[in-house]
This record gives sequence, C-alpha cells and structure tokens, in this order.
Amino acid sequence: MRITAVKCALIGDSPVVRVVTDEGVDGYGQIESYKPFARAFVPYFEQFVLGGDPTNVESVMLRVRRLGGTKPWGCVVSAIETAIWDIAGKAAGLPVHKLLGGKVRDRVRVYNGGVRFPRAGDEPEDFAELMRKLKATPEGFTLIKQAIGYHDPMAGRIPGYSYSEVRTGGPHPYRGRLTERGLRHTVECVAAMKEVLGDEIGLALDCGPGWTVTDAVTFARELEPFHLLWLEDLLTGDYVPWSDTAAYRDLTTATSTPIHTGEQLYLRQGFRELIETRAVDVLGPDPADVGGLAELKWITEYADLHGLLMAPHGVYDGLIGLAALTQVCSTLPDNFVAFEYPVPEHSWWYDIVDGWSQPIVTDGHVTVSERPGLGVTLVEEEARRYLSPEDQDFFDWR
Repeated sequence: MRITAVKCALIGDSPVVRVVTDEGVDGYGQIESYKPFARAFVPYFEQFVLGGDPTNVESVMLRVRRLGGTKPWGCVVSAIETAIWDIAGKAAGLPVHKLLGGKVRDRVRVYNGGVRFPRAGDEPEDFAELMRKLKATPEGFTLIKQAIGYHDPMAGRIPGYSYSEVRTGGPHPYRGRLTERGLRHTVECVAAMKEVLGDEIGLALDCGPGWTVTDAVTFARELEPFHLLWLEDLLTGDYVPWSDTAAYRDLTTATSTPIHTGEQLYLRQGFRELIETRAVDVLGPDPADVGGLAELKWITEYADLHGLLMAPHGVYDGLIGLAALTQVCSTLPDNFVAFEYPVPEHSWWYDIVDGWSQPIVTDGHVTVSERPGLGVTLVEEEARRYLSPEDQDFFDWR
C-alpha cells in the first residue's frame, strides 16, 4: 500500500486532512477551526509522504515530524499522522487502539471542553450560576474546567483588575501583575463555583497565560483548601512558544494545588525538560498539535515514569478529532485523568460523520469504538454539501 495524495478541505470552518492510498483505503485527521491557514500548508508536507506505506506509520512520520513547530504550526503534521493511523487500522481491520498497544479502559473520562454557556457577568454569583448549568447538562460531567483570570474576558472588564494595560487582538492578550482587588475577586469566584460543585464534581481552572510567578504562587496557595484538579497555563501556555520550565518549577514546588501546562508544545522534545524536572504536576498536550496520537502516548508514558498526570487538551471542533482522542486515550496508563471533550461548531457534523451512537457522553465518559481505524467515517454525499467551491474535488482523489 502506498500514499498517493494528501489533501485538505475546509468542511464548514474546520480543516480536514484526507490521506489517499493506491488500494482505495483512505484516512482522515482534523484540525481546529481556529487554524484555517493550515489548508495552505498541506501541499508542502504532501511531497514528503507520497509513496510511503501508511501501514508503517513511524516510517512515514520520520519524513515530516521534525518539520512542524509549536502551536499552531504542528497541526498539519499531527493531522497527517492521525489520518495515517486511520488507514493502518482500516487496512488491518482493527481499531487504532489495538495498533497502539490495546485499550486499558472501555470508557474514557472527558470534561466540558466544547460544552459552554454564556455568563451573565463577572461576579462570583455569575460563575456559580454557570456551574449550576454545567452540573445539570445531560453529559453528566464528573470534571468541569472553567476559564478565569487572564484566560477569561473578566481580566479586561473588571476595573482595576491588574496593573497592566488592557490590550485587544490576538489570543489571550493580557499579562502582568494583578492588583490585590483583582486577586481577591478571582479567589471569590472560585469559592463560589466550589460551593455549587461541592465534592461531587471536580473543578479545574484555565487561568492564563500571563500571570507573574508571585501572583501565581499566592493564588495557588489561596486555593489549596478547595482541592482543585489543576490550574492551567498560569505562566505560559496557549500560543506561547516556550514553556519557562524554571518558573513553572518554582510555582509547582510552592503549592499543593496541581499545576498544568503543555497544550502549545510540539513533540516529545518539547516536554522533556518539564517532565524530567517535574516542573508541573499535570501535562496537557493536544494530539492535534503535539505531533499526533503516538506522540501523545509516548509523552504520557514518559510522564508516568516521573509521577506526572496527563489531561490532554482537545478542542478539535469536530467528531473526527473526538474519535482520535478517544482511541488514543483508551490506551494511556493510569496517570490519565480526562480529556477535553470537543463539540462540533455546527450541528450538521452529526449528519456527515457515521460511527457515533447517541448520546456520545454518558456519566462523563465516552465509550471506545471497536470499529476499524478511528471508528468513524465521513459520509461523502452529506459532507460534499459543506465543501467550499475550491475544495469540490476533495473526495474525488482515488
């Protein structure tokens, strides 16, 4: 079997990569809708993988793995890798988890990545009401993650929240020292959320990036009585092309509140220092950015050897990405906590992807598919309706 084409189309707003072979078996990988630019980079990578045998996944990926980069630039390599695993599984008649060593859990725990509600305001009661809504969702999440601090618009809306200037444009543009008022207000919002969730549902917070180390330490210590699951990306993180390992280690060793980062990093090499110095407690690579499914598993196993937990990022925006996350997370060791549950941006995704039963999430878990490959397939007749004019030949490559 040989790869004959690698194509990318925008299906709705989400870039989808299709890898085609000379034996009529194809595979799919998905990229976040926030990265439509990725479509333009696929031809560059295609030239290097043409002619490769997709049933030898590692052999093909060695041709392109080093050519990616820190978020958002590793997404194309990651999507190609996922699509190749899809082909390998279909060719073998096995689910991808069998090729990755086999599943160790039949259901995979998820948290509310794509399940969101608008918040009425930025006061503690507004956060509490949001938790009531999330607690009542039919998915039955056992873990809820909420944006707060610099990861939330509150940082720019509350007068006197920090000493830095409020900037606009770009993801998470805030950075700097919080005022005493800003810090106290943030702690009060967390307390209000925990009052609603109690010990029934775990709470994690997506906090930054942009905090100073001193503010982060003070904040984390204030939250120790609440037994949070983690504080994410306080110092660096989402769309920051470095990890600042030494600063994270200073923070992590100063508090018992677990510290989390990693969604922006690419490849195992990007995580080596974080893991070996135990600079954080929880890692969160995104298989759609880190280099793919096998790369995520390698990082998880290495983290497990060092006593670190794993909670992968996963806002893929679609059901192909969800399938990929479920397959790989079913194989991870016991340091796995949960992954971020993506919800399609458009409801018609449920019409164009076959393989998911409803409801997808029950009691906060997704059941692992035993179908070949990723376990889902695109329904071409339906998906064609959502292709842009320039992508009308996406399914015609054979």
